[in-house]
Amino acid sequence: MIKTIDARMVAKMFLGGARNLESKKEWINELNVFPVPDGDTGTNMTLTITAAAREVSALDSPNMETLAKCIATGSLRGARGNSGVILSQLLRGFTNGIKEHEELDVIDLANAMQKSVETAYKAVMKPKEGTILTVAKGAANKAAELAQSVEDVEEFARLVIDEAEKVLARTPDMLPVLKEAGVVDSGGQGLLEVLKGAYDILLGKEVDYSFETPKQESGIRISAQTQAEIKFGYCTEFIIMLEKAYDEKTELDFKAFLESIGDSIVVVSDDDIVKVQVHTNDPGLAIQRALTYGALSKMKIDNMRLEHEEKLIKDASRIAMEQKEKEETKKEEPRKEMGFISVSIGEGVGEIFKGLGVDHLIEGGQTMNPSTEDMLEAIEKVNADNVFILPNNKNIILAANQASFLTSDKRVIVIPTKTIPQGITAMVNYIPEETPRENELRMQAEIKNVKTGQVTYAVRDTKIDDKEIHLGDIMGIGDEGILAVGKEIGDTTLAMMEALVEVDSEIIGIYYGEEVAREDAEALRDQIQERYPDAEVELHSGGQPIYYYVISVE
Repeated sequence: MIKTIDARMVAKMFLGGARNLESKKEWINELNVFPVPDGDTGTNMTLTITAAAREVSALDSPNMETLAKCIATGSLRGARGNSGVILSQLLRGFTNGIKEHEELDVIDLANAMQKSVETAYKAVMKPKEGTILTVAKGAANKAAELAQSVEDVEEFARLVIDEAEKVLARTPDMLPVLKEAGVVDSGGQGLLEVLKGAYDILLGKEVDYSFETPKQESGIRISAQTQAEIKFGYCTEFIIMLEKAYDEKTELDFKAFLESIGDSIVVVSDDDIVKVQVHTNDPGLAIQRALTYGALSKMKIDNMRLEHEEKLIKDASRIAMEQKEKEETKKEEPRKEMGFISVSIGEGVGEIFKGLGVDHLIEGGQTMNPSTEDMLEAIEKVNADNVFILPNNKNIILAANQASFLTSDKRVIVIPTKTIPQGITAMVNYIPEETPRENELRMQAEIKNVKTGQVTYAVRDTKIDDKEIHLGDIMGIGDEGILAVGKEIGDTTLAMMEALVEVDSEIIGIYYGEEVAREDAEALRDQIQERYPDAEVELHSGGQPIYYYVISVE
């Protein structure tokens, strides 16, 4: 009988859960409700938990507090998509429940699971049942019940997982769209795989749960080709013995600085020490910055190239000088009242946003949801007191909100744009002479007047909105569901337009993707103009992947 588990076992179980999720991510992606890569639940959840797993792997002898912090901070910064953000909140709540314990019994675990659910539900403005939240709540409620009669952690975990499976099986009854598609909730399935992977470790199963980033060991001679590929030549490691306050904001600033001078960064903090690793061409810059936080110990600097040392020194000096010049230039630039960040898909769309005044673009979209950390890095780069973020995808809004929550030196305003056309409309309606609040209200109001249609292809057979869809079919997807299904791109797009355009529609914007020839897009534009002569039809090269056309109607 196992009555308690310590921090070392919790760390192993967490890594086992992360590894199991990673191994199942493609299958979980296939469970998405829509037969289109919309959000990539498995990928988003995996990227989220892996960010935390790498930090946990860097811990030598974790106690519960340091372990909890690594899991919470790593998953929060790595969170991607709705499912990833919710998973990060589940982990954050759970770790808040365990961080003050040396060992955990079933009562401690049950209480932590309750905190996990409470935290996640608070993070979602309009929680929906039949999702990952429902599975988490069902498991937590069962855990609370079992804690009154079961002492064995192994039995407790098995019965909790059994309940999670039962709740997951009921998700199609809670969300009609799941039943129609013949799938269970993909986020709930992802959470179940995390629990199962953790349970395997508890049972003593051999699992490869290492997430350490491979490093070049000192003394190993590498080839000339490898040398040429190394961007930063010195592996720099040290420990900071803290002598002043070191909060989450300070840590984020320190990491941002390290990212400006190198890569392969690991920063793991405890109450009074910070362990640091960075690959850089100028170790001195990292050391100088670290000395502002406290004294240093266990310093180690390895030359990873071992050849062409003279060239490396010159390169390091040049890079350091360039970085200094950039920093000085940035300091000289006056801080603006308002700045803008937009998620973009495709070169053409990016150029449109830049032309409208967006300061920083984040590449993203349906298959590449940016993380909370991506958002934080972008916020840092925009020199403004008030920073507007346009997510332009419903799966990115939560990550943007997380970044807003984590930013303290600037006011971050998330405009909940769900599509590229909504983002463009928001920027068009920006008025520099008005206050941030006035612009925020106007943008939020105007994006409600935009209807969006997106034309893409189905990746599997399914049934959605009473429409039979087969692999390879062309789909026209509106804001609320499937509007048209066909075999030809042009015909399906025109059928979709019938559902989008109304008598009072004035402007139709067409953004054609990277797989569409200009002449085909122009022919479609002419057809749409002929059908809707009272509307102004605009054609733009969007260059976006996956979607042949993204169309706005206002």
